Amino acid sequence: MATPSIDFSHLTVSERIQLVEEIWDSISSSPEVLELTEAQREELERRLAEHRENPDSAIPWEEVRKDLMSR
Repeated sequence: MATPSIDFSHLTVSERIQLVEEIWDSISSSPEVLELTEAQREELERRLAEHRENPDSAIPWEEVRKDLMSR
């Protein structure tokens, strides 16, 4: 594992997760710069089709995050 260019060791795990979420939000606000490979595009299409066939199998993000934060 590479040494990070910024030392995050002073942050709690919860704070680091929050930071990652904020960084991702800043990246995803410009989706035009994110290019997918063909394999990624196919996987997204497969997952979307699976969700459309069984939408009740989805778990809301709030529930997933709550579960992760409780660990």
